[in-house]
Amino acid sequence: MLALGVIGIWYAAKPLLEPDDWVKVGAPFGMCGERGRPHHCVSDGDTVTIGFGANARRIRLTGFDAPETAGRCEAESAQAILAERALQEWLNRGPFEWDGGSNPPRDTYGRELREVRRLHGDGRDERLADYMVGSGLAEGEEPWARNDWCG
Repeated sequence: MLALGVIGIWYAAKPLLEPDDWVKVGAPFGMCGERGRPHHCVSDGDTVTIGFGANARRIRLTGFDAPETAGRCEAESAQAILAERALQEWLNRGPFEWDGGSNPPRDTYGRELREVRRLHGDGRDERLADYMVGSGLAEGEEPWARNDWCG
């Protein structure tokens, strides 16, 4: 009985000890650069943009690194296009959440840095980084062991 009481107190206090800074996102994502670009769009295989002009927020999704569209060779550029499409598809599968709350850390380019996950009703969480790396469309955790997309 005492053990159940301690566990109950722990779960009640846990949100106070570890603030939940995950933000739910449910908007559809288009592709940046498309005519009539939507408010939320995929910039490349690991970056999204929200908003327009001076108010635009660029968000670098963390835990993986996708190939670059302006890559070193045609194979890297082709892989980058596949990564962009896979990212858009994953984001549009349904609501997800990203960390960082209202004041996320930023990289040297001023982009917000956010990890992305989707929680399922069975308690399982699906990490975007795991999906992108597992699909062979990105490299894994830092430090990046450079994948030779051109090899």
